[in-house]
Amino acid sequence: MIALASMVPIPLPATTLDPRSHTLIMGVINTTPDSFSDGGKHLATDVAVAAGIGMIDAAADIVDIGGESTRPGSVAVSVEEEMSRAIPVVRGIAQARPDAVISIDTRRTVVAEKAIEAGAQIINDVTGFRDDPGLIALAREAGTGVIVMHMLGRPKNMQQEIHYDSFPGDICTFFQERIRVLEDAGIAPEKIVIDPGIGFGKTFDHNLILINRLHVFQELRKHILVGPSRKAFLGKILDEPDPAARDTGTLAVITAAVLRGASIVRVHEVPAAVQVCRVADAIVRESVAS
Repeated sequence: MIALASMVPIPLPATTLDPRSHTLIMGVINTTPDSFSDGGKHLATDVAVAAGIGMIDAAADIVDIGGESTRPGSVAVSVEEEMSRAIPVVRGIAQARPDAVISIDTRRTVVAEKAIEAGAQIINDVTGFRDDPGLIALAREAGTGVIVMHMLGRPKNMQQEIHYDSFPGDICTFFQERIRVLEDAGIAPEKIVIDPGIGFGKTFDHNLILINRLHVFQELRKHILVGPSRKAFLGKILDEPDPAARDTGTLAVITAAVLRGASIVRVHEVPAAVQVCRVADAIVRESVAS
């Protein structure tokens, strides 16, 4: 396994994130009516901005804003709709907390561009920067961090026909190809974060394998983001149909992920995740961060 000390900080346009000091917490703000866990909760701009500020005050390192649902079975929305939902929230949080690190969860160049103008410093693309070629050039020119997620198929059909020749080997191969494309296009290697995409074109067993074998991705020498928060595989384990009631189960996955090499965890409930990561970090590092 690659020690965290051998990894590097993540440079962003206005700051630097350093997962070597502690596991980074990414809080989720879905400005959508149909996200699987909190659809409609943050649809109003003022509510979403307040929620983002609350996450920052609770010690979230990043706030991830999305204006298009990518839950299984979801249908794409127009660019205009996505922008009208997400950009005012990015702007509102950036104005209220100028030092906030904001990520825009989008697959579209025009949305990411407006988000960067409003204060975003990271582009989080569930398609792994495959959908819109302009997104890579934008990230290079703006100097943003990039989060490359693996997804089999599209949100509309990703859970319908799931097949891998080798698992998790196929995902490693995917990341190798995407990293090569991004770096060849001029993206600085240290700006690239990988996300194996729990729940995105994976079976129940695949999700457990990903978490248990997360360390296999460390050979790629990139920081690893894990987003298990409230997902369906937890509902199956816990026999809990309500996603909002799966936060305790989420914390168990976060602990396992940190122990297996995750640098960033993406969560809906920030305060509890902060506590869990502090304890898991102390175990991994055999010390408490100052």
